[in-house]
Amino acid sequence: MTTLTEVFPIIVPVRSSLKSINFYLLKTDESLILIDAGLNNNECWNALNDTLNKNGLEIKDISHIILTHHHIDHVGLVNRIASTNPVPVYAHPLAFPRLRRDEKFIYGRIEFFSKLYKEMGCGESGKKQIEHLRKAAEANESQKIECDLYELSPGRFENFEIIEVPGHAPDQIALYAADEDWLFAGDLLISHISSNALVEPDATGERIRSLSAHNDSLKKVLSTPMDTVFSGHGVLIENPRELIEKRMAGIGRKAEKFLGLVEAGYATAGDIARAYYKDIYEKQFSLVMSEVIGHLDYLEERGRVGKELVNGIWRYVSKQVARL
Repeated sequence: MTTLTEVFPIIVPVRSSLKSINFYLLKTDESLILIDAGLNNNECWNALNDTLNKNGLEIKDISHIILTHHHIDHVGLVNRIASTNPVPVYAHPLAFPRLRRDEKFIYGRIEFFSKLYKEMGCGESGKKQIEHLRKAAEANESQKIECDLYELSPGRFENFEIIEVPGHAPDQIALYAADEDWLFAGDLLISHISSNALVEPDATGERIRSLSAHNDSLKKVLSTPMDTVFSGHGVLIENPRELIEKRMAGIGRKAEKFLGLVEAGYATAGDIARAYYKDIYEKQFSLVMSEVIGHLDYLEERGRVGKELVNGIWRYVSKQVARL
């Protein structure tokens, strides 16, 4: 068993609600692990090299890369690093078709969202988003990971326990270092904002109930004896249990707000999204729809709402049971 010695956070400020892009160098007595890889831009590249240099290290000293999930702000520098230092890159197997930009998967995902947005009553806004996804599929082809990928599944891996924490992404994992009570959690938990539980298809094209998965992941790590969460954005989180409980309670409170709109006669997810988010509905369409659909799932699972497919569109109704 190797021994963890130091962690070097790489915190790159950004002008968005995320506040920063975070990734981490972890030095052991035998290796130098990079956990996540930021965005593919000069700011992240320079921050990585500056952190290495300040600690007497270089790119060639990185022994391997571990990805918490496939999102672009966590994998951006992988190809750039591997082009000069071809280290193994580890990720959850569900990340592979996303990281490889597998054509069948990418275009199957577009068809999934085309059907979903129709069924959720999104109308022209849904069609506009599908057109955006088709253009992005072509534009983002250059972002595919070119180097060798290795599967990282639940269980022990070197110093860590690998924990599946889906919700924000189906392939998201957390790395728990028990000796230090550290949790490298990707975007599972962010100090200053709630992490988005993003709607995605599973391997068969069926919709994942992402918010419920996210809630279950928060419950899972709540029982982990951790002192510090190394988050993908914002500040490091000390004594995280209070924040986890706050985030879980927030899911229930927001669900009540959406239930109120259902009771007021807003029957489709699209109608609810437009009523609640107003102008933000168009500006952040995919995030808004993930939020609304996830909370409607949450309510449905608890017997608070039912739904019926009418002319190809899901219509939600309230069920008269006790409040959450």
